[in-house]
Amino acid sequence: MSDDERDAEVEEITDLSSSDVVTKYKMAGDILNQTLLRVIEFVKDGSSAVEVCEFADNTIVELCGNIYRNKKNVEKGVAFPACVSVNEVVCHCSPLKSEDFKLKAGDVVKLDLGCHVDGYIAVAAHTVVVEGGEGSSSSAEVTGNTAAVMKAAEVAAEVASKLIKVGNTNTEVTSAIEQVAKDYGVNAVQGVLSHEMKRFVIDGSKVVLLRNEVDQKADEFKFEANEVYSVDVAMSSGDGKPKESDTRTTVFKRCVDQQYRLKMKASRYVLTEVNKKYPTLPFTVRALDDEKQGRMGVVECLKHDLLQPFPVLAESPGSAVAHIKFTVLLLPSGTAKITGLAVANADVHEKWAAQIKTEKVPSEDIQKILDTVTVSKKKKKKKKKAAAGSSA
Repeated sequence: MSDDERDAEVEEITDLSSSDVVTKYKMAGDILNQTLLRVIEFVKDGSSAVEVCEFADNTIVELCGNIYRNKKNVEKGVAFPACVSVNEVVCHCSPLKSEDFKLKAGDVVKLDLGCHVDGYIAVAAHTVVVEGGEGSSSSAEVTGNTAAVMKAAEVAAEVASKLIKVGNTNTEVTSAIEQVAKDYGVNAVQGVLSHEMKRFVIDGSKVVLLRNEVDQKADEFKFEANEVYSVDVAMSSGDGKPKESDTRTTVFKRCVDQQYRLKMKASRYVLTEVNKKYPTLPFTVRALDDEKQGRMGVVECLKHDLLQPFPVLAESPGSAVAHIKFTVLLLPSGTAKITGLAVANADVHEKWAAQIKTEKVPSEDIQKILDTVTVSKKKKKKKKKAAAGSSA
């Protein structure tokens, strides 16, 4: 083998300039979208939160088992453990079996999932309202504050998906999302960030703020071709300044640059399991073989910064909170949205959107962004019709 061939093997392309990488992102997105649809159907009055989380993660693992069967070196599976956050809880609630709870009719449920294929990550979050009795969780009519936050999240997500494109800036996206929140009389949730993602990296250094704060700033940058982003939108009828909940934190990520000789047996067990099974991506303590040792062991690991926690965040009681997350690829041909309910199934998305009843509408500036996208799509359709007519 020549030196050039060796260099080519070492310098593996891991961004979207590789068609193989694009394929893997889209495969992860497809698996996640299929899972999201199944989980929405699984959410019922009386459902166990733990069972919903396990169903989601197990579905991702099952579907990943259908791809790259003959390539043992291709890792695939859960990229972010399934979370079920209810009512005023914003995110990161993935309860242990010993701390399970039941969903009930009227609960506003935020589903948060992640999948990866060979380290290329796709994430999604969606909000549904649990219907009482028989029927789908996504068919009950929603009004009041809940409708306002759900509609604001939907519109903000749509606006963000159109503004995140090559040449635009992260601050443009933040300003637009803040305007949507104002239009619907709600607040964007502080501390919720959209991150650039890379192979095995779910929270890269480039971020888009959901709202501007005096004590939280992000360097302005322009979006570039071949980048990937998780776009994270959360809206609240409260003040949008969530605090850490009393609910136990169960989701963590290994801090790969930190080392320490642990004293406790349980702590060593946790670190060994994490290094073996979850060396780079987030995990839940529930996924460890021994939950009791896991609960005890994470304490010392956290004390010495070996793990990064994803605390359960919650607004004030009585607040309505909606959460939508999706993944976009900044391809040379344009921005491609690969996860989210609208991508997973347009009919299911329309059914979900039809349940939201609010008289509030987006402002003229925001409507222009949405209308521009619609006009662009119509022009493409006209061009296709014209081309078809000329060929005929």
